[in-house]
Amino acid sequence: MRLLSIVLIILVAFEFFYIWYLETIMTKSDSTARVFHLKESDQTQPVVQTLFKNQGVYNGLIGIGLIYSVTFAQATLEIARLLLIGIILVAAYGSWTSDKKIILTQGGLAIIALITTFF
Repeated sequence: MRLLSIVLIILVAFEFFYIWYLETIMTKSDSTARVFHLKESDQTQPVVQTLFKNQGVYNGLIGIGLIYSVTFAQATLEIARLLLIGIILVAAYGSWTSDKKIILTQGGLAIIALITTFF
C-alpha cells in the first residue's frame, strides 16, 4: 500500500477517535453539541448519554481497526478497504436519513482514502 493511502487511512482513524472522544468522554460538552447539532436539553437526557456512549464505542473500534489494518494486519489492503467501505456506507445512510452533509463530513476523507488504495 502506498504511503499516501496509509496517511489518509490514519487520518480517518483519528477522525473516528475524535468522534469516540466526543461521544464517550465529552458527551455534555459544547463541542459535542455543536458537532452533532444538539440542544442542551437533548444532550443531557440519560437515554441520549447512553446511546452516545454505545455509539462512541463502535466509532473507537473502527479507528482501532483502521490502525490495525495499516500496522499489524497481513491482509492490510482488504481490511482497510472493508472498513473504509463500511464508513462510506454508514455516511451515505446518515446523509439519506439525517443530514445531507454527513456524506462529506463523515465519509469524505474515507472516500478519498479508499480511492487512493486503487492506485
